[in-house]
Amino acid sequence: MTNSAHTFQALAVLALAGGWALHARRLYRCLDRSRHDPLTGLWTRDGWTRRAERIVRRRPRAAVLLADLDGFKPVNDVHGHAAGDVVLAAAGERLTSWCGAHGVAGRLGGDEFVAVLDDDSCLDDRLADLSELLRQPVEHQGVTLTVSASIGAARLAALPQPTLSDALAAADQAMYRVKGRTRGRRGRRLPLTPALSVLRGLPQRMRHASAAS
Repeated sequence: MTNSAHTFQALAVLALAGGWALHARRLYRCLDRSRHDPLTGLWTRDGWTRRAERIVRRRPRAAVLLADLDGFKPVNDVHGHAAGDVVLAAAGERLTSWCGAHGVAGRLGGDEFVAVLDDDSCLDDRLADLSELLRQPVEHQGVTLTVSASIGAARLAALPQPTLSDALAAADQAMYRVKGRTRGRRGRRLPLTPALSVLRGLPQRMRHASAAS
């Protein structure tokens, strides 16, 4: 084989390898974009879960939190979805800043956010800081938009089974306890459990039965 043929073959191999490398980079960028929420830039559920699992496996003092924006629906209803998007984008930016280099934030959908921290030191103080951060008003077209957040967290070290799924379940329960206390402070009636609803209805049903007899 002549030198020219060798050169041509080598160039063909390099071109093929370069083409595959370019294709791989494009594919990786597409996959990476699909795992990021386009509105907030946060990881979506799948992308966040992958990273959170790694932190949970390696960091026994990790903590997981869930946050749900309170008052978000009125923003959408009164000011429109564009205003709601601005609030969500601001919440995502603030959560990312709060996590810093020691955590990973994600958006589960709607106005629900999630995060994992690699160390639960000073967690209560940090959650108070996050609550205050998410409560800060957002300006949109001359209108001041304000929401708050119900935040629940779980320390891995406090769980019988230190897994991500168990931490998420515990954080979810904690979040709804916070949401219930917030509603109670506002003077709104908390929903009755099914059993309590039945007990409350018994006297009335008994009176009806007595009258019928």
